[in-house]
Amino acid sequence: MAMAKTNKSMTKRLRITRTGKILRRQGGQDHFRAKKSRATELNKKGTVAFTNAAKEFTSRYIA
Repeated sequence: MAMAKTNKSMTKRLRITRTGKILRRQGGQDHFRAKKSRATELNKKGTVAFTNAAKEFTSRYIA
């Protein structure tokens, strides 16, 4: 059976660390931010690790 193709859009959105964690960008950062508090905006910065269930699902598309 042929190996599945890597989903390029997924690989551009995700990053894999050396320890194997899959990191993604936190949602809700692009627009509709005027009413958000400063604390909420600062908490949304940076990356977030996937949960184990999502990690199993996305690892099929990356590898």
